[in-house]
Amino acid sequence: MNWCVLVSRNLDLSERLEYDVDLRRRTEVAREIMEGNIERQRNADLRDDARLMALIEMRVEKDRPHLRPDFDSAALAEMLGVSQARLVQLFRHQTIHRTPDAYIDNLRTLAALRLLREKPNYTIAVVAEEAGFSNVRTLQRRIQDAIGMTPVDYRLMLTRDL
Repeated sequence: MNWCVLVSRNLDLSERLEYDVDLRRRTEVAREIMEGNIERQRNADLRDDARLMALIEMRVEKDRPHLRPDFDSAALAEMLGVSQARLVQLFRHQTIHRTPDAYIDNLRTLAALRLLREKPNYTIAVVAEEAGFSNVRTLQRRIQDAIGMTPVDYRLMLTRDL
């Protein structure tokens, strides 16, 4: 594989990881909000988009519901006590993800990339299951779309760089 392509893919992955770090920072803000006794989680009239996004990130970080294959946008809306329409509106205006389902897919993809890095003894099927994908093929497509290579190629690249 051409080094330029690898460098480009590594830069793309680096940007994605920077996004993950920013997500963790915003999760910390959400925790501070929750610790300040802001109990708005079940309020269907929750209008403040930034606080609702912080709440989503805090709940996702804490409960990790995206690791369950049956978790979808309807389950996310129910977990937050808001309608699916409100959730779609929020994601359309507040995130780089166009839909809640794209957000959930991204969380699963990031979890899979982390598992591929940190658990080299896991099979691809185990990584798919642990990351919340319903099957291996979906994992392969999501990883290919995200970083331009298969999970196996990604793992090989990591071991070559060591």
